[in-house]
Amino acid sequence: MAASSASRRQTPFLVGLLLILAALPAGWFLFLREPPPPPPAPAPPVAVQAPVEKKPLELEISEVSGTVEVLHSDGTWRLAQVGTSLRQNEKVRTQDGSYAMLIGGEAVEVRMDPGTEISVQELTEEVSRILLSNGMATAVVRPGRRHTIEVKASNADAVARLEQSGAFTMSNNGQGTVAVGTREGEVTLLGQGKVVIVRAGQQSVIRPGQAPSEPAAVPSSLLLKVDWPAERTRRERELVVRGQTEPGSRVEVDGVAIAPDAQGNFERKVKLREGRNTVDVRAIGVARIEQRERQDVVVDTTPPPLKTDTQDIWNQANDASR
Repeated sequence: MAASSASRRQTPFLVGLLLILAALPAGWFLFLREPPPPPPAPAPPVAVQAPVEKKPLELEISEVSGTVEVLHSDGTWRLAQVGTSLRQNEKVRTQDGSYAMLIGGEAVEVRMDPGTEISVQELTEEVSRILLSNGMATAVVRPGRRHTIEVKASNADAVARLEQSGAFTMSNNGQGTVAVGTREGEVTLLGQGKVVIVRAGQQSVIRPGQAPSEPAAVPSSLLLKVDWPAERTRRERELVVRGQTEPGSRVEVDGVAIAPDAQGNFERKVKLREGRNTVDVRAIGVARIEQRERQDVVVDTTPPPLKTDTQDIWNQANDASR
């Protein structure tokens, strides 16, 4: 009986102990376990950017002096202004005494002399191709820029290419005579299947139907000979100015650009006014060397005075009586 009574007394203790042991995991789970990390914040919505539309490549007129014109799609020439853009196949020209500069982004410059016409053949990020119809233009690839510029001469088999930073000048008389002079860098000149390298301080000439001449050092002076009239006083109000310069040079007679032939000969009629006239002849080579000549010509259209002395009157009377 005693053992049975002791057993009954231990039973609640054991039950309570079992309950405590069973509660330990639940208490740890509820109070001692680290809370789970919060759920990640929702990702911000991704902004969908519209594709960036590339601006068409173009040459922009950055400087204008005098009369500069652009050929529009309707076939008319209109005055150009600073900021006017030229795209592929568009043309620009400078009149006598005028000048223009074109820029292509941050890499290219094209400087147009008076009496020059060019057109844009191709514009990409890597290359600019220009057609020089006539006149003289200087192409520049700025330092530190990776760009190629090509200038092709109209009515001639001549292409000049500059593939690195540098500068060169090309002239074209529109009749097959082309000259190239390099100021900086190295220019590849192609004509009639022949290729020459025109380095800084050199120039080369292409005549109609001929290959480029071997590059030669730029001369210290430019040939210019003018056949001035022997008599400085004349009765005619028109003077034919003839002369000779280096082939490929550009000539201005009283500010009017004329194109010498393949031998460098040139000719132009000049209108004169009564009294003293100063006729100015200027030649510019592709090396940017200039030569100039001036001549004063006096126009006197006053008729000579009639002779009225006594002897002349007596002779006239005798002649009349015979």
